[in-house]
Amino acid sequence: MGDPDDSESCGYPVDDRSATEAKAALINRALEESGMGRYQWCIFFLCGFGYALDLMWAQAFSLVTPRIQQELGVADKDYGDIFSVFSAGLTVGAFVWGILVDIIGRRWAFNLTVGIVATFGMILGALNSWTAICGMVFFVGFGLGGNIPIDATIVLEFIPSDRRYLLAALSVFQPIGTIITSLISWALIPKFACTTGLPACSYLAPGVAPDASTCCTKASNYGWRYALFTIGGLSVLAFIGRFGLFTFHESPKFLVSKGRDAEAVRVVHAIARFNGTTSALREDDLRDIDERVSRLRASGSKGDDERVEDVAEGGKTRRRLAVAGGKVGHLGILFSSPAMVRLTVLTWVCYAADYWGFVIAGNFLPKFLAERGAADNMSTYDTYRNYIIIAVVGVPGVLLGTALIEVPRIGRKWAMVGSSALMGASLFLYATVTTPAASVGFNAMEYFFQSTFNAVLYGWTPEAFPAAARGSACGLASFWGRLASVVAPLVAARLGSSTGVLYLAGGGVFVCTLCALGLRETRGGEAV
Repeated sequence: MGDPDDSESCGYPVDDRSATEAKAALINRALEESGMGRYQWCIFFLCGFGYALDLMWAQAFSLVTPRIQQELGVADKDYGDIFSVFSAGLTVGAFVWGILVDIIGRRWAFNLTVGIVATFGMILGALNSWTAICGMVFFVGFGLGGNIPIDATIVLEFIPSDRRYLLAALSVFQPIGTIITSLISWALIPKFACTTGLPACSYLAPGVAPDASTCCTKASNYGWRYALFTIGGLSVLAFIGRFGLFTFHESPKFLVSKGRDAEAVRVVHAIARFNGTTSALREDDLRDIDERVSRLRASGSKGDDERVEDVAEGGKTRRRLAVAGGKVGHLGILFSSPAMVRLTVLTWVCYAADYWGFVIAGNFLPKFLAERGAADNMSTYDTYRNYIIIAVVGVPGVLLGTALIEVPRIGRKWAMVGSSALMGASLFLYATVTTPAASVGFNAMEYFFQSTFNAVLYGWTPEAFPAAARGSACGLASFWGRLASVVAPLVAARLGSSTGVLYLAGGGVFVCTLCALGLRETRGGEAV
């Protein structure tokens, strides 16, 4: 792979970087030589399936909850509880899986998150209690909470550097997931739903026999159950694809961050074989980096945050460089310098404001759209058709974000600034309209720019942080976003005014715009 004393052999001089970063750069070169092969495309589509599940379930709860409310007689003040419970599960999941992925590795998290979603998702459609439904929704959210931070991290660590635009493109699976759920709901819920306006059977006066003509019975309202069973079945297919049909190798960048260099080299060679090619990477190449940095450290060229230590590997003892926080307390990397503190905090606030805005929009805009359609005598069938129209625009929204990040004068930063500002503006404009047609238009506009912004944000985040803390950085950012999404529906549900809800959502999104102005550009940088 090159002379270890050649400063360019691993992509940049090793004397001003940690050994772990230099090794990660060397692995980047090896993956680039192997190319974008079958293994990387399998990773991309399997992680894309995880992205799709995230919004499939979120959209499902938005679309089925009005039918659950009608059948079970859920009070309006409790309507937002299911969204808050879902968000609570997502919050805990983002925190737990975000931390675990940098401790136990990418492989276990890759499989377990989807396995949990599949297990609890299949149970939901069989439940008859609002409390039980909310309980299962929490566990579905817990599994989904790790999907975006983990899947984005995995894709970044396996694709060649010249294909990093695929990180943003990965988000195209989210609107596709929304479209799939909308199509499923459109096909099943209106056909198997109670007549609009019928009360729950629990509201009938004593002595009145419940039937489909007097109240909303379970037998006449099976559409939402069929929809949840179908989405649960798709979650099972995702788990089978990840666990049974594909062999996922641990990330070599995670392995070198843990000092497991020999395993990292074996993974790079296994990926090359899967792709039908070979790799020239040797364990000696990584060992040479340790020796070079060791000599620099001994001569006083390295900082005090790194030390040389003896480690046992493969029955042998060798020298390697250990970075402070690399073995214990890897979260300290996120606060290791004023620049990292600023980056970490701005990222957290940006995620919190983003989730605040789009969770309110996702949970309440379908309800407002249905109400405006009902006021205009629009059928349930037409209402669900409108959901699909709105979901479809997310695909070009993601593709716009994928294209913008490669434009030199725009890049990741200005793509986030512009798309978040337009997303917030669309929410404010939505508050000024009253007709169903205008509602569909501004709802679609909001979702278009939401898809653009999130595609860039989710792709930018793993690029901005080093491998040793990448999963935790992405997971904790998602955690703060999910935490905001727990509170947002509760606050919005109690405002009572659709205009107030929309201004509340739009105001949060404009905070994203301010935060994005302070984020650094990652285009062209080394992802280590």
